[in-house]
Amino acid sequence: MFARLLHAAITPFAVALSFIALPLTVFAEVTAEKSNDKVTIKIDGELFTEYLTNSGGKPILWPIIGPTGAAMTRSFPMAKVAGEATDHVHQRSFWFTHGSVNGVDFWMEGPKAGKQKHKEFVKVEGGKQATIVTRNDWVLPNGDKILEDERRLAFFPSGEGRVIDFDITLTANNGPVTFGDTKEGSFGLRIAESMRADSKAGNGRIRNSEGQIDDISTVKSAKTWGRRAAWVDYTGPVKHASGKEEILGIAILNHPSSFRFPTYWHVRPYGLFAANPFGVHDFEGQKSPEGAGNYTLPKGQSLTFRYRVIFHKVGANDEGIKRAFEEYAPTAKQAALR
Repeated sequence: MFARLLHAAITPFAVALSFIALPLTVFAEVTAEKSNDKVTIKIDGELFTEYLTNSGGKPILWPIIGPTGAAMTRSFPMAKVAGEATDHVHQRSFWFTHGSVNGVDFWMEGPKAGKQKHKEFVKVEGGKQATIVTRNDWVLPNGDKILEDERRLAFFPSGEGRVIDFDITLTANNGPVTFGDTKEGSFGLRIAESMRADSKAGNGRIRNSEGQIDDISTVKSAKTWGRRAAWVDYTGPVKHASGKEEILGIAILNHPSSFRFPTYWHVRPYGLFAANPFGVHDFEGQKSPEGAGNYTLPKGQSLTFRYRVIFHKVGANDEGIKRAFEEYAPTAKQAALR
């Protein structure tokens, strides 16, 4: 109990996960080292992740090193790793974008796709947590800017886990912007290849706050895909460079103040793990007419999305993640007021 109280006192974004045993000593220094095109985040000198300002036409986080030292997202196409699938080149580790913005595809890559251009670092600081605040322009293939965003990322350890809070506010400063009803979006991760729920090894597993579960036995029925849920947890084996393998998990929590909470989930057994509040018709089919998920942001107005991503050790259970979600809501509200 003392450890839990101590951790809550020293960590602004404490996450009391019941399935994570908090150590007695929880002091950690989280550093943020900025260069021209990236920020490197370390916990007590060990790499957690890097914020890259431009990879495939958008900012991303890569690599992401989990609580036991293993990479927890796919390396392709930033690096080639033996055994990794090379499909969906645009699914770059950890990102936010969308497949239809005023009719232009920002999800895919290529000459006809839109791009997010890094504008500036507003804040980069370390301490008990590291914080990055950036501003970015969303630009059409012809160079016209149609949208801008400000994203705030916080990085911190929690017990034996590692956490990233991701808040992004989109502003339509040059005219109205319509986000189209498509499954190709929006806040996404491409998990480590070994964690896939469609693996013949049968160890990958997806489950959500509604009790729906996908694994190798439900690949064709996809019980969690296209469903609305407060959170989704994707667990599976992760390989270390040494060859050691262990079961780890990635849980994404959708904050209640986020647009269209609870969000729909574009989560696939092959490793795509995305939250998408716009793809209503694509997810619900005949239950909703085409375009049901369209949303037009008027000129001068803003739209905010909030997520917490927890990289955790084996032993996660629904009650533990439920408690983490319940504690995330007031924490994120306080953070937004800072």
